[in-house]
Amino acid sequence: MIIILKPNPDQTELASLESWLRGLDLDIHMSQGQTSTIMGIVGDTTVVDIGQVRMFDIVDDVKRVQEPYKKANRKFHPKDTVIPLGAGSVGGDSFTLIAGPCSVESEDQILEIARDVKAAGAQALRGGAYKPRTSPYAFQGMREAGIALLLEAREQTGLPIVTELMDAADLPAFTDIDVIQVGARNMQNFALLKELGKVDRPILLKRGLAATIEELLMSAEYIMAHGNEQVILCERGIRTFEVATRNTLDLSAIPVLKELTHLPIIVDPSHATGVARYVRPLSLAALAAGADGLIVEVHNDPAHAKCDGAQSITPAAFAELSDAIAEMLPIVHKNAIPPR
Repeated sequence: MIIILKPNPDQTELASLESWLRGLDLDIHMSQGQTSTIMGIVGDTTVVDIGQVRMFDIVDDVKRVQEPYKKANRKFHPKDTVIPLGAGSVGGDSFTLIAGPCSVESEDQILEIARDVKAAGAQALRGGAYKPRTSPYAFQGMREAGIALLLEAREQTGLPIVTELMDAADLPAFTDIDVIQVGARNMQNFALLKELGKVDRPILLKRGLAATIEELLMSAEYIMAHGNEQVILCERGIRTFEVATRNTLDLSAIPVLKELTHLPIIVDPSHATGVARYVRPLSLAALAAGADGLIVEVHNDPAHAKCDGAQSITPAAFAELSDAIAEMLPIVHKNAIPPR
């Protein structure tokens, strides 16, 4: 339910309305728009008599929300959510570039890539320390040692770190990580999502391989309902009948999500295609479609990468992509990437 208040509502009457609603065991989410204040009511709103709400002089209108997600719903929160990240932010007028290898392989590897992507304009470094792999015999990541190397890379470059958490039991190792990523396979790991609702850092939530947009938003709702409203959504391709690419990048999800939710949405063109040469055109297409950023796999020696080398672009290719994005940003009214 949404209660739209008149401009400059009387604070005494507002307090009375809030007290009454909380007495019905409902949560209240306040959002200040450009012309009005919106009260988002979460809980069993069937107990609310709309006519009684309208009796308050400060109430302009009351609407019931049909969608099952409330906190992630743009109707509750008309303004875009902007999430601080290092010296910049994700969402709003910003366009964020997150880049780095699929997995941390060695100290020299991660430090070299971190320096290269920062020089090319990346605002954050991605890198897998804990790796979910389809085969139990594939490289599973360096785990705690990989986390330590990511933190060393941050120390040397100043880039915030984005890395994936697979199990809530490993949360203590992520205490100093800037953004915790939830991979596509864990998008509906509700026990993990509940635990991430208790942390005070941004969560990058990837869409599941066969998940609908509503299912993605409901997963975001799990995190937000448990206290953490710093959620970044990620479209990373969905599984279809097509075999020319690893997945099918759902570019239509970007404007749809922009309409449905206030949360920022970034795109992963690397996992979406599985082919390095397709990363640039789909990155530019994602920018044109309204994405708030990209998370791109970059490796200094893709042919010998321990994980996903075929979809990883080189630092030189990333620098060229960054330059192309910088040229497009004014067209889509996003802030320019600082010049190199």
